[in-house]
Amino acid sequence: MQPTSIAYEFQDIQLGDKRLNDRAEALLASLAANPSASINEACSGWDETKAAYRLFDNPNVDPEAILGAHAEKTLQRIKAQDTVCIAQDTTELDYTAHPPGGVRNLDRLGRRGLYDHSHIAFTPEKLCLGVVGVKFYDRDKEALGTSKKREGQPLHTGEGQRWLDGYRKACEIAGKCPETQIVSLADREGDIYDIFVEADQHETPAQFVIRSQRKRSLPEKDPDGGPAAYKKMRAEIASAQPVAYREVQLPQTPERTKGSGNKQHPGREARTAKLEIRAKRMTLRAPHNKQSSMPPVEISVVWVSEIDGPGDGTEVDWLLLSSLPVDTISQTLRIVDLYVARWPIEVFFRVFKTGCRVEEIQLEARDRLIRALMFYKVIAWRIMFVTFLGRECPELPCDVVFSEAEWKSVWKVVEKTPPPKQAPELSQFIPVLATLGGYNHREGDGPPGAEVIWRGTRRMLDFALCWQAFGPDQ
Repeated sequence: MQPTSIAYEFQDIQLGDKRLNDRAEALLASLAANPSASINEACSGWDETKAAYRLFDNPNVDPEAILGAHAEKTLQRIKAQDTVCIAQDTTELDYTAHPPGGVRNLDRLGRRGLYDHSHIAFTPEKLCLGVVGVKFYDRDKEALGTSKKREGQPLHTGEGQRWLDGYRKACEIAGKCPETQIVSLADREGDIYDIFVEADQHETPAQFVIRSQRKRSLPEKDPDGGPAAYKKMRAEIASAQPVAYREVQLPQTPERTKGSGNKQHPGREARTAKLEIRAKRMTLRAPHNKQSSMPPVEISVVWVSEIDGPGDGTEVDWLLLSSLPVDTISQTLRIVDLYVARWPIEVFFRVFKTGCRVEEIQLEARDRLIRALMFYKVIAWRIMFVTFLGRECPELPCDVVFSEAEWKSVWKVVEKTPPPKQAPELSQFIPVLATLGGYNHREGDGPPGAEVIWRGTRRMLDFALCWQAFGPDQ
């Protein structure tokens, strides 16, 4: 079985019964063959459809065991790398139109669904290695609108605990992969002081890069701020001299709505941004509500700010906190590059939600839905993995990723010529596959993205079945 095939991910799945293991492996292949279809459409006939629903409904099937088989394969891929980023982030899955039983609220009463907090492994070059953990949660009506009230309460009593748990997941992986540097990545919601303390105290700590959100203080008193005032981290880094400058191409982004208040965030026009970068090692003071039990921590602070931005609220302004050193310019720039390696998790969520259409799944109970979602996590990984390989490993023979029936059938249909005797390189095959998904392959077009790849893959697997049944080798 090819290590890059979707079936390989469930090769060692353990659901407590060989029949369940075999059923899960077959179901994964069926859903992957048609990721945007409904479960009924993806399955071949009523017998396979009934088997799928029975698996989703089986209380003895642990959802973590479903994902666990893929996570173990992901761990093997992690061990082959020098550095791996474990990005964690949250997205919402809205089932208001057809809520399964037991699914509660999102940000307000009446909006029913699940929050999906995922931990996904990427290389610094943005190759998606796999999903290593997922936490699904929702809110009861008493918890809605109480985020301000929860501030200052113990971390374990609120939703913020998921970020600390995510960092601990990265530390667990660091312990299992001692030859690989593990870096935990999080955006602003992950700016939690407990993580900084955990990094100092854990037996196998992962490194971290987290974008700052909170106003943090230093232990030193501020002589200009009154007897109870302390110096501020942001003011301290702002007073430092820039250590590097960079120009980056920023893509266009649409206007978006974010947060429970439906606040509009402006879209961004594509532009070249000029950035200046400051860096400094600092000691942070514990937040006032934790100062009795939390020690001060030493941390690297890197501030990336845009020079002469457009003034429309889209300027680059990243204040990054890291356990990594900033003694040299290259070390400082590495922290910036690692933070940027977090961005593909947003692409992953788009593939998961839009490509696999998981918000359209209609199952009657919360547990059934979560079991189904675990299958689609693996499918979304596969789409991203193949897309990246086509861009970054163009000389790799395509039969490393695709079976003979897959690549030969696609070649015959698209090129209308007999497939070559030797498997073509990915640089040749991926655009051919993407053509099935609507990619024009015109001169000057960029490489095909995940969307056309997943549409092409859906058609490819139908062609492969026909090739196996009626092809020239039969």
